[in-house]
Amino acid sequence: MRTVEEAIAFVKGEKVDIITLVFTDILGRLKGFNLSVAEVERAFTEGIVFDGSSVEGFVRIEESDLIAKPDPNAIFIAPPEVSGLKTAYIVCDILTPEGKPFVRDPRGILKERLQNLRSEGYEYYVGPELEYFYFGSQESPDLLDRAGYFDILPSYEPTLAREETVKILREMGIDVEASHHEVAPSQHEIDFRYSDALRAADVLQISKMIVKEVARKHGLYASFMPKPVFGVNGSGLHLHMSVWKDGKTLFYDADHEYQLSEFARYFLAGILRNIKYITLVLNQWVNSYKRLVVGYEAPVYISWGRANRSALVRVPAFKKPSSARIELRSPDPGTNPYLAFVSILEAGFRGVREQAPLPAPVEQDIYHMSEAKRRRLRIDSLPSSLMEAIEFAKRKPILREALGEPMFSKLVENKLVEWDRFRTAVTDYEIRAYFGML
Repeated sequence: MRTVEEAIAFVKGEKVDIITLVFTDILGRLKGFNLSVAEVERAFTEGIVFDGSSVEGFVRIEESDLIAKPDPNAIFIAPPEVSGLKTAYIVCDILTPEGKPFVRDPRGILKERLQNLRSEGYEYYVGPELEYFYFGSQESPDLLDRAGYFDILPSYEPTLAREETVKILREMGIDVEASHHEVAPSQHEIDFRYSDALRAADVLQISKMIVKEVARKHGLYASFMPKPVFGVNGSGLHLHMSVWKDGKTLFYDADHEYQLSEFARYFLAGILRNIKYITLVLNQWVNSYKRLVVGYEAPVYISWGRANRSALVRVPAFKKPSSARIELRSPDPGTNPYLAFVSILEAGFRGVREQAPLPAPVEQDIYHMSEAKRRRLRIDSLPSSLMEAIEFAKRKPILREALGEPMFSKLVENKLVEWDRFRTAVTDYEIRAYFGML
């Protein structure tokens, strides 16, 4: 943990060319602005005032001023290979002019929730698996290869871009465990070592930016769109997670069949019980629901298991107690990670508080299971569209309580506008199907 003074000395000692302060809007898009190195002390001690009315979901024009306050523990130094200049990317908290946390700052919402948990001795750890596609340009999602899972293409430009990205991320202090080609053509994955949830969310935001910048250098376009190509797998953001208390994992029990503790089973049951009511955050775009369909390795049905990759939650095999965890497979890389993590926390801890019973695991392929058998096993489904996710989010107070009323209301308002635009748009499908017939 750095103090402000240590952070200032660290940035100056790195001899960076420029400072970029970054923050995240309610939709998960990274925003930022540049400062000269001479301004670093003022940034850390006072914060930098900016126009919040120009940022989606922040404030109205008549109350526009907000303050970006750099976090001394969220400094990422990018080498000149990324943009041509050695750059200090510093993640900020957003404050009001009075110096109070801004109620619609996604990072601030997660930070407050984690601080409350920490006061009770809890720590929430997340290890993300980030999937994405490389395309030849931003104009069209044309597939660049016919490769599949774990295929090695050493002279292939996207592989070189991914390998350079991983090298740069590690130089920036980001722990990358592995990277590889994914199942779909042109699809790749970067796996990050687990860390506390705030750090994990910061890492995701910074890493997605670096992925895109390095892709651009290689003449490519990297897309985190959940389902950019019809007929192949979409991209997920699989989240491995566990909860610890007083330095010990709360997820391990050597005597349980799956080595999951009672706490872990309650936490998992809470996610299963509440997942429909937080899906609006985990899968927030119209396009997200083109990924959540049967047959493309994305979860559709609300269930859990160990080897079953058609299940919503998987319990990965682990060799030591500290690795006990669960893997949530429904989020996609278009999510806002700060809001996603706080929503998952709310769902999981509700299960703990209510001592929610965990249903039996399902180890069969649910995709090919008959509807009658799914009903018999009481296997429910995720929302099938953005509108359905909005309706579920409004049906129970869980998301409203997790995000706070100001953030919840603004998010729903934004998503209703998106749905209405989608609903009224004339799509390529309609032109192909109807224009020449009617």
